[in-house]
Amino acid sequence: MPQLFLNEKSCETTADPDRVNHAMTEMVEAVLAVAAVDRQGTALITQADSLLALQLAPGHPIGRWMGAPGTDEVLRLRLKRLDDRSPYRTVFPEGETFSDVGYEYDGETVEGLGYAHLLGGVGISLPLEDRWNTDRITLVQERLTDDEDTGSVSTEVEVRHAAHARHVDTHLKWMERGANTARQKVVEGLRSGAELWARCPDLFPLVQFTPDAEHHFAELSETWVRPVGERLGELQDAVSDWDPERHPIAPQWRSYVRTEFEMRRKLCWFTDTDGENRLFDWHSEFLPEQGRMPGRLHFRLVHEERTLRVAYVGRKLGNK
Repeated sequence: MPQLFLNEKSCETTADPDRVNHAMTEMVEAVLAVAAVDRQGTALITQADSLLALQLAPGHPIGRWMGAPGTDEVLRLRLKRLDDRSPYRTVFPEGETFSDVGYEYDGETVEGLGYAHLLGGVGISLPLEDRWNTDRITLVQERLTDDEDTGSVSTEVEVRHAAHARHVDTHLKWMERGANTARQKVVEGLRSGAELWARCPDLFPLVQFTPDAEHHFAELSETWVRPVGERLGELQDAVSDWDPERHPIAPQWRSYVRTEFEMRRKLCWFTDTDGENRLFDWHSEFLPEQGRMPGRLHFRLVHEERTLRVAYVGRKLGNK
């Protein structure tokens, strides 16, 4: 969740190469905006045998976009790392063909948008035509029935859709609900800090960690794994909405977060990712082990990257 179904009709528009490449960049930014909310659950499904076999337009394979001088290297690499489950049929429930239902838009059969509706996903389009510049699309669904008189029933249905990153904004609440539920289920199934550490890139993609943080995760007791995972989830949600220009001091936290008292800040210096010692005095608390003080998760804000970086997780610094 969510599955992103490419609208194959948006790949049938003839356009000059630069325009096709620009449209692809716009669509990829939309795809990655979804992945920023739910990296683990986001998959891109196309009509091609694989993403790398995709034709963006007649005579314009995806390789031309990937190799174009103007293509952002970060976008290209992040797209390649995304879960690719092409073609469409690979995500159908076992034994299901959906042969009894079809979809049309503007009088044309649309498969990708139809499967997005059937399977509760999002339709994704290259914005080469104005008709795809929308966050929702109304389709005509025709479903076969056992009624001998009618044979089929036609209904108008609406499917979530995106062709630009701005379209994703209207679907955020829906995606966050699904992502948070899925994330919580994963966290509840973890039994060690090492397991939690291994899942951090998928579960909390916007949160950064120092290299030494892995050691602290490995020392977590099992009773602390779930509460630490929950705090990390709240931090992930906070930075996902953070606009440092509107909130220059810090994000709007989802739980109790504060900086360390002045006299204790000397305990909060850790080696950062570049090898320099820096102050990680922001912290979140989590439930205590029996008879002990609450645990702490220490981090620092990275305003220029609109995120935070965790350096320590464990018992309150200075306590054993």
